[in-house]
Amino acid sequence: MTAPFRTGRTVRLVLSLLAGLLLAGTVATSARAEDGYRFWGYYQWTNGQWAFSQKGSDAYVPPDGAVEGWRFALGGAKPRVPRAAGDFAAICGKTPAENGKKRVALVVDPGTPEDALTGEKPSPATGTCVVTATASTGAQVLAATGPVRIEKGLTCGIAGYPAKGCGDQVKDIKVPATDPPVTLEIKSAVGSAAPAPAASDSSGTPWTGIIIAIVVVVLLAGGGLFLNRRRTASK
Repeated sequence: MTAPFRTGRTVRLVLSLLAGLLLAGTVATSARAEDGYRFWGYYQWTNGQWAFSQKGSDAYVPPDGAVEGWRFALGGAKPRVPRAAGDFAAICGKTPAENGKKRVALVVDPGTPEDALTGEKPSPATGTCVVTATASTGAQVLAATGPVRIEKGLTCGIAGYPAKGCGDQVKDIKVPATDPPVTLEIKSAVGSAAPAPAASDSSGTPWTGIIIAIVVVVLLAGGGLFLNRRRTASK
């Protein structure tokens, strides 16, 4: 496996471990200056609250009736979960079930203006009912609602937001003690006929890396054959 795939998993692991520590109880009681990261966090609605996913979105398969959440924020010593509750009935209640498919309620919260990069403005938090194949992963559920920018195995942009950057470290941030709740903008249900591999994802078979390796081997073999012929001709 090539270095870029290992790098992507390393970065994702660091962010996952960071969020795991935050959820374990290392939370701030008031806003204070600290260092952190600006990134999209991935959550599941569990037992009436948001919990940071213990698996990447490309590896987790949400069941029928699940609620998935994404939140863009500056994260430090405090978890920044979606600011709206994961209400399956409100998001998917008007969408009829289909045989052989599942319904997953998807909450996408782009965060606050304070979380945004300079020059960018977050859109309102949305709730979308995704009707998709039962084998669809969290990444495929998200991709069914619009474009997703993925770099080095990380979800960096959702529906074009933010336009640049990916899990960047930010110095001297100030994270509020609490985030005021918001009301979701419920969008029309979307459907996905069948699960498809997420673009640029590092979790599956690294075909790009394999192809590059094959090309390199072929070029090296060809170069060796050329040099050998030159040596033979010069004797």
